[in-house]
Amino acid sequence: MRNKISLKDIAKAVGVSTALVSYVLNNREREARVSPETAKKIREAAKELNYQPNQLAKSLKSGKSLAIGLILADISNPFFGHLARTIEDESKKKGYTVIVGSSDENYKNSERLMNTFIERQIDGFIIAPAEGSEAQLKYLNELNIPFVLIDRYFKEIESSYVVIDNFRATHDATAKLLELGHQNVAFVCYNNQLQHTIDRYNGYSKAMEEAGKKVTSKLLCKVKFNNPGDFHLKFRNLMTKGNKIDAVLFSTNTLSTLGLKTLMDLGIKIPDEVAVFCFDESESYDLFYCPVSYVSQPLKEIGQRAVQILVEMIGAKSGFHRQVILNSELVIRESCEKR
Repeated sequence: MRNKISLKDIAKAVGVSTALVSYVLNNREREARVSPETAKKIREAAKELNYQPNQLAKSLKSGKSLAIGLILADISNPFFGHLARTIEDESKKKGYTVIVGSSDENYKNSERLMNTFIERQIDGFIIAPAEGSEAQLKYLNELNIPFVLIDRYFKEIESSYVVIDNFRATHDATAKLLELGHQNVAFVCYNNQLQHTIDRYNGYSKAMEEAGKKVTSKLLCKVKFNNPGDFHLKFRNLMTKGNKIDAVLFSTNTLSTLGLKTLMDLGIKIPDEVAVFCFDESESYDLFYCPVSYVSQPLKEIGQRAVQILVEMIGAKSGFHRQVILNSELVIRESCEKR
């Protein structure tokens, strides 16, 4: 096995002191007044020799693990998969490693992951919190462990978060369907009390109210998370019990995919018999026979802003919180046209 390259090996190759190499590789060359030419030679030598820094030693010296715990709500949802990719890329730029876990929207799983990450002495968390996990977030505040919430938040918890304007997103999508002439717009969502679910339902309801439409049980389909059987039963009933639904707004990526498949299985043609508006962009939409309209969330910006805020919190001497609410975009395609 090849011996591990040390700072001394790099110093010998370039013809400088070990201390000088340390200053440069820790981005402190200005402090040591190292010339740009010498700094360049040191970095090139480190690359050629395949130098790998000792992260453990750096962590002990700085008092930081240089690791971030990322707890996602549902890793099987493409939305969270893409978000995790952005968070990993942005964290790497800032010198952090990301450890990922999925709670599957279960607060007990979330608690287990959180405790595991704390034991590994991570420097902070980025969390898409599960319903019922408020006590866990209060515990992090008590421990002074920085965290940033993404996708959803709790109004009663003091925290930093990066979310979209969920009320506006569903309000505008509903209003677009109504504007196109659809009369009976149904709304499909999860049956929970998470803030983003509440905001999306309220946005839908407000748009219906503004159009003089009454929201009834015949227009609502609230289903259990990660329960395809419950979804299929309730959504099929919604679409086949004479409710005269002529448009459907799905409130999440996963529900959108399940809904499109069910409509195909039922032989209901889009947009000839029912218009469809989905949430989040998905590669599966590209495989669908009709171009799908959807709410596009700024995933890259959500991930980047979350990492930036967390790193600032980790480096801050005193605690602070920052709340960011981003705008989404409606992508209008053939699936919501009036025929």
